[in-house]
This record gives sequence, C-alpha cells and structure tokens, in this order.
Amino acid sequence: MNTSATPHDFQADIDAIGRNQTIPILLETVLLATGMGFAAVARVTDARWVTCRALDQISFGLTPGDELDVETTLCNEVRQFDQEIVIDDVRQDPLYRDHPCPQRYGFRSYISIPIRQADGTFFGTLCAIDPAPRQLRNDRVLGMFRLFARMIAEALDADEAYAQSQLALSHERDLASSQEKFIAILAHDLRNPIGALSAGLRMMERRDIDDKAAELVKLMRGSVNRMGLLIENLLDQARKRSGGGMLIERTVAYDLDQALLQIVSEFQAVAPEQTIQASIDIPGPVHCDVPRICQLFSNLLSNAVSHGRAGLPIEIGVSLEGERFALSISNYGDPIPEEQLPSLFEPFKKGPNRSERNGLGLGLFIASEIAKGHDGNLSVSFEEDRNRFSFVMRSVCSPQ
Repeated sequence: MNTSATPHDFQADIDAIGRNQTIPILLETVLLATGMGFAAVARVTDARWVTCRALDQISFGLTPGDELDVETTLCNEVRQFDQEIVIDDVRQDPLYRDHPCPQRYGFRSYISIPIRQADGTFFGTLCAIDPAPRQLRNDRVLGMFRLFARMIAEALDADEAYAQSQLALSHERDLASSQEKFIAILAHDLRNPIGALSAGLRMMERRDIDDKAAELVKLMRGSVNRMGLLIENLLDQARKRSGGGMLIERTVAYDLDQALLQIVSEFQAVAPEQTIQASIDIPGPVHCDVPRICQLFSNLLSNAVSHGRAGLPIEIGVSLEGERFALSISNYGDPIPEEQLPSLFEPFKKGPNRSERNGLGLGLFIASEIAKGHDGNLSVSFEEDRNRFSFVMRSVCSPQ
C-alpha cells in the first residue's frame, strides 16, 4: 500500500469527489445495505489506483489520496474488461478463489462497479470489501450500486461543467477588464486633442471670417462637442465599472435654462435640417448638478436627433413647478421594439434597428445614471407617433 502524496493531476479528481456532500451518504448506505465494512470511490487508470473517498469500518487503512498498486487490484480488471465484478465469497467462487488479490488484501466478499462519465470516459469504480462473506448477487444490491455509480458520474460531469463555466467566466471578466481599461485610457488621452480643437475653434470664431467659414466653424464645433460628449460618457462608464460610481455635486443653479438653450443651439447648428422646438420654463433656482443635467439633456437630444424622423420636429419641454423639475424630449418615429425596452438603459446595448450613429450605446445609460444620482426617474414612452424620454426629479433649494 502506497500512501505517498498524490500528484496534482489526480488531486483535482479527489477534490471533485470531496466537494460532493452526497457521496458520504452513498457510501454509508452501501455499508448499511450490504453489511460490508469498507466502501470507496476510486480513481483508476492503467497506471494508478487512487482513493478519492472512503468509509472504513474495518481499519483497512485507506484515506483520500492513498494509493494501491493498480496491478494488484480487481478494479484494474473492471477497467480492462469494462465489466462488473461481484463476489459473495471468494472461497466459493471458481474464478477468484485462487486469485492473489483477495489473499493480499484479506477480503472474502467484494463488489466493484465501473463509473463512466457522460462522454464514455472511464473514471474509476465504486467498490466495497469485507473480510466475511456477504450476499451481493441479487437485483436489489446490484441495482443500488449501479444507481450510485451513475449518480457519482453525473456529479463529476456537473462539477466539470461548473469548473469550465467558472474558467470561461474568469476569462471573460479578465478580457472585459482589459477592454474597459483600454477604453478609459483612450478616452482620457483624447481629452487633450479635443480641448485643443475647441480652443482653436474659439479663436477662429473671434476672427473676422466670412459667413461660409463661420457656418463651417459652427459645424466643426458641433462635431467637437459630440466627440467631447462621447469621451465623457466613456469616462463615466469606466468610473462606474471600477467602483467609482457617478459623481453628482448638486448646487443651487439659477442659469440652468441658459445652459440648456446653449445645447439646443449647438445641436441645431449641427443638424440644421432638423427642427428643434424647445419650451424651457425654469422660473426659479434648481437644486442639481448643472454639468450632469446638461450631459443628460445632451445625451437625450443626441438620441432624438439620431433617430427622429426626417422633416418632423423634435419637441423639448423643460419646466419647474414648485419642487418638481421635469424634462422631456420627443421625436417622431417608429416605436422602440418591445424586446429592446428592458435593456434600453444598459451600457453597450444597441438593438438591430438602432442607428449606428448612436455611438457605443452609452448615452442612454449615462443619462439613466445621472437621473439616479439626482434621485430622479428617467423613463420612455410612445404616444401619438412619438418616442418620449422623460426625466423627473424633486428640486428643493434651501432659503437664501
């Protein structure tokens, strides 16, 4: 008997059997049903016999990881000939009474049932021995052993499938983490050239240029603003994925209406063919993070410009009534498909009918996160041939 340390390649099999809490119950049932004193699940190959789990009431001396010389075991014959071996009493059995194995290990009754996994792979055996004769050759006992061997094989298959899924999940997580880091670095590095372009366009706007050049500068500024918005969305997504969350710093704002009107003007310059009708009525201060509300507004307006039906207006409504701040943007078009609605505000989600002009699919996600950061609600509805995105929050400003 060899009780040396088990190499790593067999340790995984021992661990798989050891994790299964049903197998000790199966072994105990085997001993109770047959009166035998030792039962085990063994990993058997052409070169090795290794104990994976054992229940020993006769001091046979094997524990998980212990080995027998495979050539001295009857389990090796089970593997070689792919057949069960059942012995009620070695002394009365014409095939095994002169076999060296029973004498070597001191048993008179023996049973070994092959364990085969779903793909046909021979794993090992469910076996039991006892120094006294036992009645094993009956349908009840054989049926029980065969059922238990099949249950063990199914447990091994399930454990292997789980391990493979965990490995695949770990790989996907690593890949996603690398991709997100790359996107975050790229977005961060793009900030400087975008800032330089914006500064250059501001300088050109101050110069005395003709109408055609001024129109071109407007279009360029609109494109730069859209690129800047996309970069901010990417950085916000990276911060949220890394656990930083969406940073919201609410202040009492008196000029939110002017900031929103400026965004409308910029979008109108970029898409002059698209009519934008804005009704912005904010008679008092709003308790909010102005840059973030502007980002939410820009994302929703960008979505409407991208998906609005040509020739029909985009309608904007912004109001402050008491403590209720409401913002809505509507565009004419086909309704958003039902199957897209559950994931509409998730990152990197773009359905088959969504325009590629929608970028990476982060705009609505970031808008939704900004809404949550303000303890507000962002929703979508379809009515009168229009898709409407509505944001509502409570705005409470402390008395000055």
